[in-house]
This record gives sequence, structure tokens and C-alpha cells, in this order.
Amino acid sequence: MADTTTTNLSLTKPEVGASSNTWGTKINTNLDLISALFPSDALEVASGGTGASDAATARTNLGLAIGTDVQAFDATIVVDADIGVSVQAYDADTVKTDVAQTFTEKQTFSSISEVDTISATVATGVINYDAATQSVLFYTADATGNWTVNFRGSSDTSLDSYLATGRSLSVTFLVTQGATAYYNSAVTIDGSSVTPKWQGGTAPTSGNASSVDCYTYVIQKTGAATYVVLASQTQFA
Repeated sequence: MADTTTTNLSLTKPEVGASSNTWGTKINTNLDLISALFPSDALEVASGGTGASDAATARTNLGLAIGTDVQAFDATIVVDADIGVSVQAYDADTVKTDVAQTFTEKQTFSSISEVDTISATVATGVINYDAATQSVLFYTADATGNWTVNFRGSSDTSLDSYLATGRSLSVTFLVTQGATAYYNSAVTIDGSSVTPKWQGGTAPTSGNASSVDCYTYVIQKTGAATYVVLASQTQFA
């Protein structure tokens, strides 16, 4: 029977009863191959080692660096006894306040408050309404001219990207009027003109002197950059 080899490392297995003058060389070669698998300094990660001769480097090589990959020990870290007492227990259904939420079931709220922007600004020219930062915009200084209101997500986000198709939002613009009143003469979304459907079927052609005119807009997105806008003007004095 001729020499054979091992399955995994292909080491030579000298023929039993033969290789009388060569078995030593074959064994030495096998030992050299085995020795090469174990570096003198550290076994590489790919070979099942850490590739390091100290603990810190080993943790880094294995993706376990303290303070980077894993949290460092902290004596004040929450223990089981604190959960539900001094810290809130994890609940997949708990609403987070710093991320967008989508509710698919009935919700009950005892009260809801909206973000208002109140500014001593006059209504005139083009007014950018940032839907991402406010639900109500209130200009407290007397309007000085008719204006165009331009709806957008924010200064760096279009309403088209902010509002998904099949969604709507409702916003309010409060305009203070002096002795001479002005009105919202045009509406744009992301700078493109839209024609609102006004309450009563007719767009306003004037404002209401010495009053606060309340403009409400329901913006429904029906497709990419496509909207239906329902608008109204109401006098408060």
C-alpha cells in the first residue's frame, strides 16, 4: 500500500512497513506544516485565534473593543430591580417622542397641543410656510400687501418629500389686519402654483380690516407633487 494523506491538512501518512529510508523526512515535513499553523506570536483570527498578544488588541481584533463595540462597565448601570421603578421597562408599543410614529389602530388622547409660530412679521410678498415645524403660523403685525403662501416641508425639505402620497395635513395661517386689509392672493407648494378649492366656492378677493383673518388649508397629496388643497378664510374681530 502506498503512502496516503490526511483529509484536512494533507499530511503524508507513510506506508506501514515501508518508507524505511524516507519516513523521517515525511514526519519532519508534517511537523513543519503543523507548526506553521501556530505563529510564534499569536494565532490569527481567521484560524480561530485573536491575532494579538495582549487583551486590548485582542478585543479590538474580535470587534469587542470596550467603549466602541461594547459598553464599558458602569457601576450606575440599570439593574433589574430598577426596571419599571426608576426607569421605564422596554415596551415595543411605547411611543418615542423623537421619531415619526404611524398609528394604525384607534387612539385616545386626553389633550393634544400643536406647535405655533408667533412672529411680529407683516404679511406681504411670498411667505414660506414650513409644515415640518409648525401647525399654526401667526403674524401679529398688520399686513402691508397681498401675499403668496408657499407650503414646503422646511427650508431644506420639499413638501413632496415630507408628505407621502395618500396623506394629508392641516395648517393654519393667522394674519393680523390693520385699517387697510389684504388677502392671500396665491398658493404654491414647493414653488409651484396650485389652485385651492375655497370654502363656498369662491376665492377671497379682500381681507377684513382691523381683524385677524384665519386661513386654514387642508393639503391632500394624491400623487408625486400632486395635491388637492381645501382652503378657507374666516374673520375674527
